[in-house]
Formats: sequence, C-alpha cells, structure tokens
Amino acid sequence: MFLCHRVPFPPVSGSKIRAFHMIRHLSAQGHTVTVACPVRSAEDVEGARGLADYCSQSIVERVPGLTAGIRMLGRVPTPSPSSFGYFASPRLARRVRNALATDRHDLVIVHSSSMAPYALGASDQRPLRVIDFCDMDSQKWREYGRHQPFPFSLGYWLEGVKLERVETRLAVQFHLCTCATPAELQTLKQLAPDASCDWFPNGVDSTVFQPADGYDPQLIAFLGRMDYYPNQQAVEFFCREVLSRLQLRRPALRFEVIGADPPRAIRDLARLPGVTVTGSVADVRPHVTRAALTVAPLRIARGTQNKVLESMAMGVPVVCSPTVSQGVDAVPGEHLLCASSTEEYLSAIERLLDSPVLRGQLATAARDRVVSHHSWTGAMARFDAMIRALQERQVMQRMTAAA
Repeated sequence: MFLCHRVPFPPVSGSKIRAFHMIRHLSAQGHTVTVACPVRSAEDVEGARGLADYCSQSIVERVPGLTAGIRMLGRVPTPSPSSFGYFASPRLARRVRNALATDRHDLVIVHSSSMAPYALGASDQRPLRVIDFCDMDSQKWREYGRHQPFPFSLGYWLEGVKLERVETRLAVQFHLCTCATPAELQTLKQLAPDASCDWFPNGVDSTVFQPADGYDPQLIAFLGRMDYYPNQQAVEFFCREVLSRLQLRRPALRFEVIGADPPRAIRDLARLPGVTVTGSVADVRPHVTRAALTVAPLRIARGTQNKVLESMAMGVPVVCSPTVSQGVDAVPGEHLLCASSTEEYLSAIERLLDSPVLRGQLATAARDRVVSHHSWTGAMARFDAMIRALQERQVMQRMTAAA
C-alpha cells in the first residue's frame, strides 16, 4: 500500500517525481502495489488513470478545494497541523482501512507526513510501516515564517511548530523513516533520536536529460514551478539585484524563467529588459540546454532540488545558494558553483560567461556526478536494502519472541 498526498503522475514536479519512481520500481520488482491518494481536479483523475500502467490498483477520492480549505482552517485552533486537514478525506480513509483489512499487505509506505493518519488508522494487525518524509516539512514552514510579513509569519510559524511535534511522534510509530538528503536525515535524528531512520537520494533519468550541442552565451535560465514561494523569491531577487548589474557590462544578456503557473508578480518581471517568463512549456529541455548556465538562488530550500539535478544532467552549469547545494550530492566548486551574496553571484556568473573552458569543465563534471550519484537505479538499490534489513529485523524479533 503506497499512500501519497498527490497523484504521482505525470511525474512533473518534485512532490510527484520521487513517489512515482518508488511506485514504478516496486511494481517492476514484481510487487503488487496499491496506490491511494486524494484528488483535486479532473486533471488529477486523469493522472490516476495514467498511473494504472505502474501499479496494480489505485484508490482515489475527490476532495474539492473548498472542502480541503475548510478542513485546513478548522485545524488552526487545534494541535493538529492544518496541512493534515488539507489532505484529509474520511471516504479515502475508510477505503484504505478496508483494503488493509481485507487484502494481504506486507508493507505500507507513506509518502509525506500528511498521509500518515491513513496508515495509523488501520487495524492492530498492521504490516510493516515506512514513512518517507522526503523533506522535513515542519522546517520549511518555519523558514516561511521568517520570510513572510505578519500575520502570515505567525501562521507559518504555528504550522511549523505543530508539524514538528507531530513529526517527532510519527517517527517512532513507523518501523522505518526515510528522507531525501543527509541534511534532512540529520534534522529527523535531532527530532526523534530513537527512531529508525535512513536516507536515499532523488534521481534523474540521465537518458532523458542529456546535453545538447551548442548554447547561447548571452542566456541565463531559472527552472522551477512558479507557484512555489521560494522560487518566486529567488527569481525576484535575481532580477532585481543580480541581472540588472550584470547587464551594465553585458547589455545583451537575457534571463528566462521556465516554470508553470507564474503569478502576476512574476509575470510582471517580463517588463524588465531581457527577461522572459515562459509559463508552462511542453518540454523544459530545449529551454535549459540553450542556456549558458542556470541559477538557483533560493533562500528557502528543503530536500533535493530536482531542477538543479536536471540542469546538471543536461550539462548546464549551475550557480546556486549554499542551502540548495546541501540537497545535492555534489562538491561546490567542482560540480556546481555556490554564492551567498549579490557580489558572489556576480563573480561566479561572470567567471562562467567569460570562460567557455571553465563552463565546459563544470558541465562535464556535473553530468558525471549525476550519473554516478543520482541515478534512480542507485537510489532504489539503497531503498531495497533498507526494506530487506527491516524485514530481517522483523523476522529476528519474531524468532526471539517465540523463543
């Protein structure tokens, strides 16, 4: 039983990519996989149909946005996180309980803490339970609180505090907890030192994301969904603080923002000289490979930044914040460049623009690193080893109890 908070198909965003590859891998290994998740729209329902090629069964229940919003607001004065209310569906919970009670399941995997109540609501005869936190969402909400004006800052802080308490309790209620990066794992261990936990990375399909011949030396790109606040904050900072100064020396320099659902404030950036906001595109690859480099100046970044891995896989150098680099198994200065201030971004970008040789060296090293350290084959091998170890521990515990 695989429980996820969004329909993991098509795998086009960070919250879907990891879940999709886990499901596809488990099915390819011969397991009978049932996927359960709430759906919001006709597009989600269609995505669930597309998922049928990668699992044996899907259990979905429609939760309209208005209903989800009411349930979310209803949790504000309670100890329960509002995000748990947003993904709650009594009908889906009943169907999951029935499936776990009537079908033989060896393993329940929860992807994202918001779906944990569905697993913990099962009968006492529970199979092994694994929760893939991926990112520690409580810390993301706390970061939001530090970057938002009052009263929004208070709301994000409150959600972060409540979710942190719940994450701490959940960690010891599951047989295994997993994360996407060593940094997230360290946070989890600090919250729940008695929990059994480990990590496995996100991957990139390097046969899909490949380098292309040639690039535009006057083009910088940003890749990421633009309905996501940290991406919006990063793009606004780059346009206002970095790009304008680069263009003083390089008037022909352009910046392309590649990502779906940009809000008005981001669309308005296209009024600035040399800035293009694409909105949703059918295929991001031609846009990214055309760029001399991509930037990821995020101040808030939890877990793995798939946009960085994809750029690296396509042989496009990345200049990012140290926070972003912590979510990628790469060495700053060797596989990507890091910057913390406007001056550091200017210096790193101009080094790459001025030296095609340096750009080529970084591009090659970045792709090689993704292939060696961020393949889905390698990531799933780590995950398989964790599950085998978990099963072996359970067998030993049963033998000990029987003796």
